[in-house]
Amino acid sequence: MSMNRRKFLGAALASTTAGATLAAPALVRAQESKSFNFKMTNAYPPGSPFYVQGPGSPTDFCNKVKAMSGGRLNISHFAAGELIPALEGFNAVAQGTVEMNAANAYFWAGNIPAAQFFTTVPFGMNTQGMMAWLYQGDGLKLWHELYEPHGLIAFPMGNTGVQMTGWFREPIESVKDLDGLKMRIPGLAGKVYSELGVSVRLLPGGEIFPALERGVIDAAEFVGPFQDRRLGLHNAAKYYYTTGWHEPTNVTELLINKEVWDSLPKDLQMMIQMAAQASVLESLSWSEANNADALKDLVENEGVIAQPLPEPIVSRLKEVTDDTLASMANADPQMKKVYDSYMTFKKKHASWAALSEKPLLNL
Repeated sequence: MSMNRRKFLGAALASTTAGATLAAPALVRAQESKSFNFKMTNAYPPGSPFYVQGPGSPTDFCNKVKAMSGGRLNISHFAAGELIPALEGFNAVAQGTVEMNAANAYFWAGNIPAAQFFTTVPFGMNTQGMMAWLYQGDGLKLWHELYEPHGLIAFPMGNTGVQMTGWFREPIESVKDLDGLKMRIPGLAGKVYSELGVSVRLLPGGEIFPALERGVIDAAEFVGPFQDRRLGLHNAAKYYYTTGWHEPTNVTELLINKEVWDSLPKDLQMMIQMAAQASVLESLSWSEANNADALKDLVENEGVIAQPLPEPIVSRLKEVTDDTLASMANADPQMKKVYDSYMTFKKKHASWAALSEKPLLNL
């Protein structure tokens, strides 16, 4: 090969390499400068504290993401009924009608029974155990695995802490009092109640009070003292049972279209995850800060009778829960996989909590 030809090829190669070197950062810069405009729908009605607005709420999450991204990702939030009906978020995100939805995974039990484990489990782990399973165990991995065939991905975006058994128009003194009762109750607890003769209804938050007031239902579970008082449930029923057997924790779900998620730059994906984690902490601390005063007000000023469920009822509910969960797991391979992971982690966490949290609470 002649000297001139070698010089020419060397120059060409250097030029190509330099071009590639320059092109890569340019491509990254172009991706990082691109802006995205998403829509987020919500299962809860306009103005709802925690579920729509306030510290750690979905609206707050959207504001955090916008600030963290310098305006590169703008998420417009729509409460229930403003864009789609309350419980249509799963299908809307899966079909690409909207990019995101805020709700609770147990609302999608009709599509994916195992999804209920990612909200709460009756007689299951408390908030500390639940979040440890999701973030440090296999919880989040299994959640993603479960949703992938539906073109979805999800993350925790809030937590109420323990919830109350609920509001009853008449006192519940024995297991027989549950038979024939019409109650608003979602998730796995609804399945347990139905085994004891309860007629279970799944109603969005905005429909609970009128149904309870008119006697369409005899009892209703929503969240806790602050949220329940805001809905006015104490004006429709006076017996408030405080045993949180059915929801020892409750995780809010951030649902995202998987194709949309995959299209985002890595830094925006990380911002979404970090804003969601921040929302879990803020929403939980907000709930813990407000429930005590609300319960005190309900009892002292509104004539509410607040008390734990009688022990024989709780014991029977525990028996039925164990049987129901095992039966559901044996009938569904997806449920079995999630159930086994959850219960294994629960056993490990319980052994530690028995030595740490339980003695402290007993003080």
